[in-house]
Amino acid sequence: MKKDNFPFLRFPRELPRELNVPVRVLGYGEIHTTFTGEQITEQASRCIDCGNPYCSWGCPLHNHIPRWLELAREGRVEDAAALMHETNPLPEICGRICPQDRLCEQACTLETGFGAVTIGAIERSITDEAFKRGWRPKLDHVEPTGKRVAIVGAGPAGLAAADVLARSGVAVEVFDRYEEIGGLLTFGIPPFKLDKKIVDTRRDVLEGMGVKFRLKTEIGKDIEFAMLVKDYDAVFLGTGAYKFVDGQLHGQTLPGVHAALPFLIANMRRLLGTATAEDVMPELLGKRVVVLGGGDTSMDCVRTSVRHDAESVTLVYRRDEANMPGSRREVKYSRDEGVDFLFQRQPLEILGDANGVTGVRVVETRLVDDGSGRARAEAVPGSEEVLPADVVILAFGFLPEPPAWATASGIQFAQNGKIILGGADTDGNMRLPLQTTNPKVFAGGDMWRGADLVVRAVLDGREAAKAIKQMFAEQAESGEPAIA
Repeated sequence: MKKDNFPFLRFPRELPRELNVPVRVLGYGEIHTTFTGEQITEQASRCIDCGNPYCSWGCPLHNHIPRWLELAREGRVEDAAALMHETNPLPEICGRICPQDRLCEQACTLETGFGAVTIGAIERSITDEAFKRGWRPKLDHVEPTGKRVAIVGAGPAGLAAADVLARSGVAVEVFDRYEEIGGLLTFGIPPFKLDKKIVDTRRDVLEGMGVKFRLKTEIGKDIEFAMLVKDYDAVFLGTGAYKFVDGQLHGQTLPGVHAALPFLIANMRRLLGTATAEDVMPELLGKRVVVLGGGDTSMDCVRTSVRHDAESVTLVYRRDEANMPGSRREVKYSRDEGVDFLFQRQPLEILGDANGVTGVRVVETRLVDDGSGRARAEAVPGSEEVLPADVVILAFGFLPEPPAWATASGIQFAQNGKIILGGADTDGNMRLPLQTTNPKVFAGGDMWRGADLVVRAVLDGREAAKAIKQMFAEQAESGEPAIA
C-alpha cells in the first residue's frame, strides 16, 4: 500500500467542536470539546515530521512534539502521554491554556499556507484520554533517596517541580495558603478556559506519586520559613506574582472600581462554594463594564463579565491589536461573546462620586517607534473622550513582592521585587541554575520572571528540580554533608 506523504492536504486543520456562543455564555464550562480517537489520528497525521522540529523549538519546554504526534497517529495513547510527561509535567493544562498561536503552532512548518497542526488540542485530548483509561506515571523502578524537599506554592512551577522530584525518589511536601492546589490555575483562570476537574485529576496523579499537600497553610504565619530551610534538604519557592500594578489613576478608589485578581478569585470561590467575607463579587447585571488592560487577565475579566449578564463589556488598551500581549485566540473568543475592543486609548481618569463610577476619561494614542523594540503609545492632543461605565476593572498586570520571611533567610531580591537567581556567590563560585542566594533554596516562575506564561513557570519548576537533584548528586559524590 502506497504511503500517504501529504495527509495535511486530505485533512484540513480543525479544532475540537466549539460550543455555540448563546449556549456557552450561560455557564462556565470549557468552550471546546476534546478530539475523539479518529480525530486525534487525522489531525496528528498532518505533521510532516519536517526534520528540524521548529514546533519543539517554539515551545519553551522543547516538547518532543513530532514524536508524540506520531504515537498519537498510531493510536498509542498511553505511550504518547508518557512521552509528553518526559518534558512537560502538566501537558493537560498547557494544552488548554498555552498560547500555541504564538509558540509551537506559530513555528509549525504548515502554518503558512496549510494551517498549523493542532498541537495544543491534540495534547489535551491525548492526556485526557490517557487519564480516562487509567494511565498513571510508572514509578515502580524508583528507589527512595532519603532526601526531602519542601515546595512553597502549589501553582504551576511548584507542581512541575514536585513531579520531577517525585520521579527521582525525593519525598516532596507542598505548602500553599489556598484551599485548593493550582494557584492561579485554579483561582485566576476561569473554568471556561480550564475546568477545575482537570486540576483535581492532576492532584490525584501527584498524590499517587507520593507528593503530600499541606493546604490552607501560610508560610510566615502558620509555619516559619526558617523551619522549612532547617528541616528539609532543599526548598523550592514558587509563590507567583500577586502585587497589583498601580495605574495611579485619579478615581481608582471609587465604589465600582475593582482590581482584576480579587475579582477573578471572588468569582472562582463563589463557583467552588468556598467564598469568604473578603471575596466580594460585584453585581454586574445590566451594568456597563470597562476593563483596562491588554493581557490574558483582562480577557478573563471581560469574558467573566459577559457571563454575569453585563449590559456591555468594553476592553480598553493603549496600543493596537497587533501589540497586545494577550492571546489572539482569546481576543477572538471575547469578540464572539460580544466584547467590544477599544484600541489605542490611554485611560486618564476614572469619573464618578460617592455613589459610584460614571465613566472613564481616555485619550487616543498613536504608536511611536523609539528604538526600544516595542512601539510606545503617545497621546494625541485634543482627542479626549469619556466612556460611560458603571463598573471598572483594572488589569494592568502583576508584580512579584518579596516576602519578609524570605529576606530574613538570606534570600536576596532585585529592586523590582524579583528574586535573584543563579550567578556567582560572594566567593566567586557559580550557583546552580535557579538557586537563590541561600544555597538550600531554589525558586522560579513569576516571582523571578514577573507575570508570565504558565508554560514558562512549568519550565522553571522542571529545571529547578533538576538543579536540586544535581546538588544532591554533587553532595553524594564529594562526601560532603547536606547544607545545614
